[in-house]
Amino acid sequence: MTQFDFDQPIERRGTSSMKWDALSSRYKMDPENSIAMWVADMEFRAPSCVRERLQGMIDHGVFGYYGDDSGYRASIVNWMDRRHGWAVDPANIYTTHGVVHGLSMCLQAFTDPGDGIIVFSPAYHMFAGIIRSNQRDLIESPLAERQDGRYEMDLDTLEGQLTGKEKMVFFCSPHNPGGRVWERSEIEALAKFCEKHDLILVSDEIHHDLIMPGHKHHITATVAPDIAHKLVTLSSASKTFNLAGGHVGQAVITDENLRAKFDKVKTADAVGPNSFGVVVTQAAYELGEEWLEALLVYLDENRKLFDATIAGISGAKSMPLEATYLSWADFRNCDHDRDEVIRRVEKEAGIATNYGATFGEGGEGRLRFNIACPRAQLEEAMDRVKAAFA
Repeated sequence: MTQFDFDQPIERRGTSSMKWDALSSRYKMDPENSIAMWVADMEFRAPSCVRERLQGMIDHGVFGYYGDDSGYRASIVNWMDRRHGWAVDPANIYTTHGVVHGLSMCLQAFTDPGDGIIVFSPAYHMFAGIIRSNQRDLIESPLAERQDGRYEMDLDTLEGQLTGKEKMVFFCSPHNPGGRVWERSEIEALAKFCEKHDLILVSDEIHHDLIMPGHKHHITATVAPDIAHKLVTLSSASKTFNLAGGHVGQAVITDENLRAKFDKVKTADAVGPNSFGVVVTQAAYELGEEWLEALLVYLDENRKLFDATIAGISGAKSMPLEATYLSWADFRNCDHDRDEVIRRVEKEAGIATNYGATFGEGGEGRLRFNIACPRAQLEEAMDRVKAAFA
């Protein structure tokens, strides 16, 4: 056993967990005999530094309004510099109630109802949801699949689609659900595209730390500094350290005009930071790096096990996972139609996944599996999948 025990099973049923306690209502599955591999949180305890910092708050016993955030901001600045070579001015950091909240704030700050918002689909399903709920128009630009099985943006085709009503791009980097780490040249091309067509670029980089060995994430702000006047970068420690319940994210905005517009929305929201989320974020960024390094090695082994299992199913394949812990499996060429694939995975294997179609155009016939779980749980899940397709 290593210093960090990712093999330890942790019972989450009965803890008000969306991932486990909604299996019955969402999937009509028996939680006791099913395996939840859908919601994007991990089956691992957060680092001990996080739990110890929380315990200190509990021992203190007074849970008042959060105030001085200088230490929190410094922890973000130091993390981004150390891990990503990104020099962030602490004055340019806005705290949001998670990245999705930040996306919604960007829509309200920089666009109007009826404006077109470009999404490279398939993409994180909440993109489409908040675009529509904010009365903006979703513009899907389907990703192309390269010969090596990875996604790439098709900016030439997108350019031909433009009508003039498009005002913003939601950019998922690294990509969810495809697990793609975009190359510098791809980010540069997108930045130039946004500059040419006067588009605000909102770069959702929540998975920026969950990079598989052999790959490197490129922060959009460092690759394309010339587009700072049109760029908002969203991030969070929530995926990295399994802190999603803390609902804390960051928006980094360097342009003064953009900040002025964002400030208006933030003031109208009249919402202050969640002290628990801010405290655990600071603890993780200050002391959690060694835990993260061990996690990435563990996830890489899980990735190999998952890929080998899917490759053993006739006609099925998984997209090469370069980042995140969300594996994207393609069943379009196997011997069964989409409904039969889902039936085998859910009814025979007893596994809850995300349906590819919910991620937009290009997601049909695929399933997203969360592989951030103890190895024994993943082995059991993969054995069930093998049996269901035998």
